[in-house]
Amino acid sequence: MALSPLPDYPWDAMVPFAARARQHPDGIVDLSIGSPVDPTPEVVRVALSEATDAHAYPTTAGTPALAEAIVGWFARRRSVPGLLPSNVLPTIGSKELVALLPFMLGIGEGDTIVHPRAAYPTYAIGAAMCGASAVASDDPAQWPEGTKLIWLNSPGNPDGNVLDVDFLRVAVARARELGALIVNDECYAELGWSGQWATAPVPSILDPRVTGGNVDGILAIYSLSKQSNMAGYRAAFAGGCAATIARLTTVRKHAGLMVPAPLQEAMIAALGDDEHVAEQKARYAARRAVILPALEGAGFRLDRSEAGLYLWMTRGRDAWESIGWLADRGILAGPGTFYGDFFPEHVRLSLTATDERIAAAALRLSRDGVGA
Repeated sequence: MALSPLPDYPWDAMVPFAARARQHPDGIVDLSIGSPVDPTPEVVRVALSEATDAHAYPTTAGTPALAEAIVGWFARRRSVPGLLPSNVLPTIGSKELVALLPFMLGIGEGDTIVHPRAAYPTYAIGAAMCGASAVASDDPAQWPEGTKLIWLNSPGNPDGNVLDVDFLRVAVARARELGALIVNDECYAELGWSGQWATAPVPSILDPRVTGGNVDGILAIYSLSKQSNMAGYRAAFAGGCAATIARLTTVRKHAGLMVPAPLQEAMIAALGDDEHVAEQKARYAARRAVILPALEGAGFRLDRSEAGLYLWMTRGRDAWESIGWLADRGILAGPGTFYGDFFPEHVRLSLTATDERIAAAALRLSRDGVGA
C-alpha cells in the first residue's frame, strides 16, 4: 500500500516556546530533545580519522571485526553470552531501524503493533508507515491476537521506567504465544540511577534468565549516541534472533542501507572502551543531582525515572502550562503529550546540557520558588 499521511513532526509545536525561552536575559537552557553536548571520546575520533581511506563499499552486515565487537559487548556489558556474528547487525542509528522495522518485516494492513503507553513516538510512526494498527499497552495479558510486533523500551523514553527480568520473561512468553516478534529498545541501559538500578545493571531482553537461552523471536536494539556521545555518527545495532537478522540484512542489502566504513571502525573503538562510558555516566549523574532537587523545590514531582537520560515530572497541571512556565524561566522541556495520550500533565526534561547550563537552570528554579 502507499505511504499513509503522517502527523506533523511534534517538535515543530515547540518553536514558539523555544523563542520565549531564548528571551531570558541569561539565555536558554535547552532540556528538550536530549542531544549530547559533551565531546565524542578521543578513542572514537582517532579510530574514525585513521579509517578515512574508505575507497570500497562497506558491507551491510558490517565487518567481521565489528560483528565480534558487538558480540563481545553483549557478553561483557549486557550479560548476554553465546551470540554469534549471525545474531547481530549494525544500523544507521536506531531511529531508522525503529521506523522501518515493521515495513522490513512485511507487517502491514490488518496487523497490530504494540508499544508502551509512555512511548517514543517513532514506534507508532513505524506502524503508520506500513499501514498497521498501533496499540499502546504495558500489560502482556492485554496484547491482542493478531499482534505481529511488540515494542518494549527499557529504560524507557520518556519515563525512565526499567523492566526487570521477571517482567521481561512474562513479556517474551506472551509474544511467543502470539507468534509476534518482541523487540526491546535498550539504548539507555548504561544509565541506571535509583532503586536497585543504582548498583545492578539494567537487564537485557536477551539475558538468558529471560530467554532460557533461546533468542528466537527476540531482538534488542542499542545506540552509541548516548553512552559515547556519538549521536552525529548515527551508530547503532540490533542483536538477537538470527532469522530476523538475516531478513533485515537481505532487505537492507537491496535498499543500500550500510553503515559507512569509517563509522564501523569508530563503533569498534567505542564498543571496546568502557572507561569513557563510566565517565559520561558520572557527568549525567552530577547534572541530575543539581537539577532534580531544584525542580522538586519548584513544585515538580518525579515519576519513575529510575534510569535513562530524562526526568519525567509533573506538577499536577496541564503539560503545556508547565512548558510555558518553564519557558518563562528560559528552560525548554518537552510535553508529555508528545509521548502518548495518557500523560497530559507530565513534562520530560533531558540531562543533556552543559554543567554551566544545568547550574543556571537550577538557580532560576530555586530563585523563583514554588508556583512562581
